[in-house]
Amino acid sequence: MAEDTARGTPEGPKPTAGLNPNAIGFVDSIAIGLNSTSPAYSLAAVIGPIAAFVGVNVPGVMLASFLPMLLIASAFYYLNRVDPDCGTTFSWVSRILGPTTGWLGGWAVAMTGVMVVGSLAEVGTRFGLLAAGLDGWVANTWVLRSLTVLVILAMSALCVRSTEASARLQNVLTLLQVAGLLVFAAVALYRVHAGTSTLHAVHPSLGWLNPFSAGVAPLTSGLLLGVFTFWGWESAVNLTEETEGAVTAPGLAAIWSTVILLATYVSVAFAVVAYCGPGFLGDHADDEEAVFATLSDQVLGGWSWVVLLAVATSALASTQTTIIPSSRTALSMARRHALPQGFSRIHPRHRTPDVSTWWVTGIAIVWYLVMHWLSDNALADSLTALSLLVAFYYALTGLACAVHHRHLLTTSVRNFLLLGAGPIVGALLLTWLLVESMITMADPANSSSGVSWFGMGPPLVIGIVLGIVGVLLMLWWRGTSRRFWAEPHPLPPALPGTVEADGTSTAEPALVRASAAADTGHRGD
Repeated sequence: MAEDTARGTPEGPKPTAGLNPNAIGFVDSIAIGLNSTSPAYSLAAVIGPIAAFVGVNVPGVMLASFLPMLLIASAFYYLNRVDPDCGTTFSWVSRILGPTTGWLGGWAVAMTGVMVVGSLAEVGTRFGLLAAGLDGWVANTWVLRSLTVLVILAMSALCVRSTEASARLQNVLTLLQVAGLLVFAAVALYRVHAGTSTLHAVHPSLGWLNPFSAGVAPLTSGLLLGVFTFWGWESAVNLTEETEGAVTAPGLAAIWSTVILLATYVSVAFAVVAYCGPGFLGDHADDEEAVFATLSDQVLGGWSWVVLLAVATSALASTQTTIIPSSRTALSMARRHALPQGFSRIHPRHRTPDVSTWWVTGIAIVWYLVMHWLSDNALADSLTALSLLVAFYYALTGLACAVHHRHLLTTSVRNFLLLGAGPIVGALLLTWLLVESMITMADPANSSSGVSWFGMGPPLVIGIVLGIVGVLLMLWWRGTSRRFWAEPHPLPPALPGTVEADGTSTAEPALVRASAAADTGHRGD
């Protein structure tokens, strides 16, 4: 019966329409890639801790953190040109490195969304209330958490309702948070130049861009934080099947997102460090509200709500866009029979993956509430563990890109650098950061809670448990339905970017196959 259901027989789910092609454009895709990283909140969360490690060289750490992200974004671009599938890492790694490795990569992508959505929604709710002057509501735990759950449900409903409407909202939220950050940075730098800073101002220097000034050990600690401020840009690629120019636009949007993030992070880091000095940031390293809540009062006075609103919109936008990779990955996995077929359902009218979206939402809400129930710091520890999953699936993607294009690496210097050396270097850097993160997390003193779980820090325990649960679920599903492991999943060997005169890729992308299958009443594989 399980096998019959997996094959879509009368006992299984009925075929439905495919995802909505050409629902969003290139600019929409960039906005989604940017908002998925939650730039304002990410800066508020990491500038203090990074400054505690490297002093004034925060901009240099941001610059160094950009390198592995750019290399992996390039790998996403080239693999998407071969196979524009909403499952991204899952689809590519399954076809190149094998179904078991691909399944685990898909599990990592799906769980990152589950782990972070609640935290983002809470930050967006908290800063929104602060911007509105409702500080008393923020202090009330039940009010804050209830509103957070409502925000998660509202953002999920919008994701199900319309990809186009989601993109329009993302464009507005992008403008709000970028405008807020630019106003904050411009006023802070002007006051430093005018000598009216209310804190210990330091005149900016180009030497701050040198990440090695503070030493190798502080740089390593800073990179462990800095790299993951860029995480999330690949949401643009998860919408590849719903984007105009699916073969190229999503990958280019991902690359441009990382470049825009770099410019934003470096400029705001210069402004913050210059206005208050590294001492203030280091003293408030454990208080993520200090930078953009306390500091906004110092810089803007009565206009501090501008920055609070930027952080709120940043977190709210990321709440919505972070649901996208998890839900689309689950859809892709079910479409290839790596998950139960129910997850592959697409709403016949809205043409969005409603079942997988609501599953992600439900699990994310449970995760958020349970982590808070365990302790006040358990949710923060789970976000620290998030870095392990991110480094894992990013590294897999870089490796998959080089392996798939291995026969092209000797055909030109460009192919060697962009298809092989770049993705491999990015994968190696992230693997190194993964190992360093595990070593750091092993010490309970480095966790937010400062307690020991089984002799280790809670973030490492959470990461290990998630890995074990993923393996067990994979083994259970493999015992239930072996179709995903039994069928071949080859990728076409065409040179990335080779496009026929009619505009279709010579690689016969998954989008084309899926659309054709949907038109004939069958789901693409």
